[in-house]
Parts: sequence; structure tokens; C-alpha cells
Amino acid sequence: MWQRKSKGHRLLKLAIISFLVVLISWIPVRIAIAKIQAPQPQAILTLGSWLDREYFTAQFATKHPNIDIWVSSGTPPEFASQIFRAFSIPESRVHLDYRAVDTITNFTTLIDDFKSRKIQHLYLITSEYHITRAKAIATLILGSQGIIFTPISVPSDEPSESWFRILRDIGRSLLWIFTGRTGASLNSHFEAKFSI
Repeated sequence: MWQRKSKGHRLLKLAIISFLVVLISWIPVRIAIAKIQAPQPQAILTLGSWLDREYFTAQFATKHPNIDIWVSSGTPPEFASQIFRAFSIPESRVHLDYRAVDTITNFTTLIDDFKSRKIQHLYLITSEYHITRAKAIATLILGSQGIIFTPISVPSDEPSESWFRILRDIGRSLLWIFTGRTGASLNSHFEAKFSI
């Protein structure tokens, strides 16, 4: 009887692992399809910060005058708007969004906006120290929705982020793919406990 239960548990584990592998393997397929359908970026997504990323984005956007800009939870709107106005970028092109509370939600809160506008390719702008974690998250979250990205890094003197933060957010991205939850409420708990 013990052998039957043990064999049943192994089969269940194998079935779950197989299901997860199949489910995750469709991300590269969706990415490949998006690359064919949208070889050039159709919008700019900036992971907001304090002035530097928005300023860089405004400069960058002047070279790409036909695409809209999304800034996720960055500089307060009164300052961000001034930056874009200084570069003569029309307000109609700029979408300031303050729903995100962290890097994971920078992506998850905007997915529906991009999908409703049929955006399949983004310029992804963030600081150089943050780009590795942002790319890992974007590959999973955007890729799972058939959206690809071209990363652009803003020069920074900050040291690169720790592998703990990157691996933690890969786990949180997978959690979102499978459950629709980001684990954002756990983020501050982990930051305090494992600040690296």
C-alpha cells in the first residue's frame, strides 16, 4: 500500500511539473510571434524614478515622435509633465500611471492598456543598475502576454541589483502568470528581512 501511495505522489509531481513546463514553454512561442508581427517598437514604457529616467525618456521620445509614452509610478505628475513639455512633447502622447507599487506592478498594471491598443513591442527604459531585473520580469510578464521589448538603459552610478532581488521577482512574475497575483504585499516584508 505504501508503494502505491508513493508511486501516486511521484506521478502527481511529474504531472504538475510537466504541466508547468508546457505552460511556461509557450512564452518563447508568444515572443517569437510578437517579433514577427511587430518588429519595431510601438510605444515607450519607462519604469519611473526621480527625474532622471523621465528626462532621458523625454529626450529619447523626441527621436521617436510617432509613438506614445507610458511612465509607470515615477516622478510626481507636476514635475513629469514639465519635463515632457520642456521637450515639446504633446500631452496626448504621455500617459503617466501611478498604480504600480514596485517593478512587478510596473508591468502588470499596464498590460491591459497595451493589449487594448494592440501594442506588441515596447521600448523599455530604466536605469542601468535596474535593467537586469527589469528584463527578467518583462520577459516573463510581457512575454506571457505576447508583448516583446527592446531595453534601453539610463546611465547610472548605482551598483547593480542583487541576485536575490532578481530571483525573488522572477518568482513573483511566475506567481502572477499562474494566479494573477503579484505578491506585492510580501515585497516590503522580504525587503526588510533580506535587504541585500
